[in-house]
Amino acid sequence: MLVNRKWRVLKSERIIDRGPWLRVRQELVELPNGKQIPSWYILDFMNWVNIIAITKDGRFVLIDQYRHGIGKTYYELVAGCIDEGETPLEAAKRELYEETGFGGGEWSEFLVSAPNSSNQSNWSYTFLAVGVEQVSTQHLEETEDIRVHILTKEETRALLEAGEMVNCHYTAPLWKYFAQNP
Repeated sequence: MLVNRKWRVLKSERIIDRGPWLRVRQELVELPNGKQIPSWYILDFMNWVNIIAITKDGRFVLIDQYRHGIGKTYYELVAGCIDEGETPLEAAKRELYEETGFGGGEWSEFLVSAPNSSNQSNWSYTFLAVGVEQVSTQHLEETEDIRVHILTKEETRALLEAGEMVNCHYTAPLWKYFAQNP
C-alpha cells in the first residue's frame, strides 16, 4: 500500500503574484525524515481542461497555434483554463465552442492528471466529447490565432507518431485513447 509521506510546510510566502498566469510561492519545508529544504518553489497555475472531440462521423477536432515558449506551431487538442466559478466540464464545453465553434455530443471525464506535480499546484482535466458538430463559428479572444483541423483517427494518430503534437497534456490523453480504441 502506498504511504503518503507528506512534507510539512514551516513557512510559505507568495513571492510573485501577477494575476492568474504567474503566481509563485517560496516555502520552507520539512521532510518526514526531519531534513529541511529552505527554498521550495510552487507555481500556482489555474486548473486546465483538454478535450478529445470526435465528430458524429468519427473525425477528431484538433487545432494548431503558435506557442511562444518553444517558438513553434504545433497541433493540439482544444484546451484552456477553468474560470472561477466554472466546473471542469463547463469550461471544457466553453473552450470547445469558443476555439472551434463545435458543440453538442456526449461528454465524459477521460483523464485527470497533474501537469507537474513536483512544483505546480494545478490539475488538468481531459474530457472525451463524442458526436460533436459545428454549431457556430470560432469566438476567439483578441490574442488567439487558432486554426481548426478535422482529421480522421488515422491522421490524428499519424500526427502523434510523427511528433507533430508535442505537448504532454495533449499527447498523454490521446495515447490513452488510442490504447483503449485501437
